[in-house]
Formats: sequence, structure tokens, C-alpha cells
Amino acid sequence: MRASRLEAFSDGVLAIIITIMVLELKVPEGHDLSDLVHTTGVGLLTYLLSFVYVGIYWNNHHHMFHLVRRVSGAVLWANLALLFCLSLFPFTTAWMDESRFERIPVVIYGLNLLGAATAYFVLQTVIVRQQGPKSPLRQAVGTDIKGKVSPAFCLAGILSALTLDRSGNVGVGIALACFVGAAIMWIVPDRRIDRVVRQYETPD
Repeated sequence: MRASRLEAFSDGVLAIIITIMVLELKVPEGHDLSDLVHTTGVGLLTYLLSFVYVGIYWNNHHHMFHLVRRVSGAVLWANLALLFCLSLFPFTTAWMDESRFERIPVVIYGLNLLGAATAYFVLQTVIVRQQGPKSPLRQAVGTDIKGKVSPAFCLAGILSALTLDRSGNVGVGIALACFVGAAIMWIVPDRRIDRVVRQYETPD
């Protein structure tokens, strides 16, 4: 199957995920800035974080499939696993928001992030295996340091929320900082795949 059909389906699912998340935001009852902050402030922050994560996955997914012409059944299922993890973002984001960052909802949100990172890594690995020993995707990602470090950030955040200061907010604060840090790391443009795409598009 051509990769274009998989990309179109994935784009549609991600667009729906973002739409569902923004619909979870509560409209302020009043008309002042204080009403916005009190009613929607936390929700806007959690929405922004999850929106950034969905945007990161869409961006990287889009770039990755520049190096994929056809997809196998294994790639289709790996891609569905990634979309499943991302489709949980509206639920875990809303729970974390409504609980005002209670420990368990934050841990579940972290597990959601970790699951998405793992699913993306599996999808990337399946594509590399499909392409064979001279895989252009393997050439592009190299050692993939960022791909290995970001799940570690998520895991560190989960463990912090579970083990540090259970009666307070220190562990949760560290967890949120880890989640934000992982997102910031991926916001920085990653031009590895762009370079390989230009190389394959340039005639010898």
C-alpha cells in the first residue's frame, strides 16, 4: 500500500484529537480576565502542553514518511498503535486538568506520554526493518539520541510523582517539569531527515 493513504488517515485522526481537546476547555462564566484565569487557566496550560506533543508527533510523522514509499501490514499496525496512544491524550489531559494536578492523574498522563514515545519508536523500527540494511530512515535518525532521552524524561517524571513527597506537590512538580522538558527538547528543529530527503531527491 502507498504511504500517502496512511499519512492522510493519520492526519485526520490527529486533527480530531486536537479538536476534542480544545472542546474540553471550559468557557468562563464572567467576562473578566480573572474569570478566564480562574475557570480556564489550568485547562489552557494542559491543553497547550498536549497540543505541543500532538504537534511534535505530527511533525515527526510527516517528516519520517517522506522516506517511506510503501507500507507493510506491520507498519500499518505500528502506526495504529501510535494513533491509539495519541487518541488517549484528550482523556488524560482532561483528567489531569480537572484534578488540578493530583498525583495519580499526572502519573497516568506520564504513562500516556511514555506509551506514545514507545509506539513511535516501534513504528520507526518497523519501517527501518522493512527498508532493509540500507534504510534511508536509519541513515537519517542515526543513533537517535533525542528519541532515547525523551522516554527517559517521561519515566523520570512518572517515578518522581510516585515516590517523591506523596503528601505534597514536589514529586508532581518535578514530573510536570520533566514532561515540559521533553517537549521543549523536540520543539528545537530536527533537520536529520530533511538532509537525507534532500540527498535522495538530488540527482547523482
